[in-house]
Amino acid sequence: MVNATTPQPPPSQAMLRYLRHQLGLNESAVVLGLRQADLEQAPLPVVLWRFGLISLEQLDQLLSWQDRQGYS
Repeated sequence: MVNATTPQPPPSQAMLRYLRHQLGLNESAVVLGLRQADLEQAPLPVVLWRFGLISLEQLDQLLSWQDRQGYS
């Protein structure tokens, strides 16, 4: 469990589209990740990786994409 001390902002619609279309996550995986990220107050990409829903390579791709989008 990650449990951040401050609430994480919700993921953008652009990130959710990226997860579905570029990384191929199905709706169930996205919903599970969103629920767990909210519960833990943790970043969605880290939760998805920790639950095995994305690989380490995909996590790196997603974090690189976030950087290009200007997200922190």
